[in-house]
Amino acid sequence: MVEQNVTIINKTGLHARPANGLVSLVKKYGSRISLIRDNKTANAKSIINVLTLDLNQGAQVLVRAEGEDEQEALEAVVTYLAELAE
Repeated sequence: MVEQNVTIINKTGLHARPANGLVSLVKKYGSRISLIRDNKTANAKSIINVLTLDLNQGAQVLVRAEGEDEQEALEAVVTYLAELAE
């Protein structure tokens, strides 16, 4: 298991369109990927789960990956979230 904190910098946060992009990205990996905020855990492969975290600009989220490609998956998700700007 690997994990890393990331801050959402996108002015509009992680709303439906970027959340859909995130879900599409994580579905490429075999690892189980979770987003954790304020003791709420969301399966990153489910757009409904991701949206329930209410990730607005400035929100801190812990990205956790477990599985055979966990390091690669973690790096991809952290990069996606850190560079997200619309």
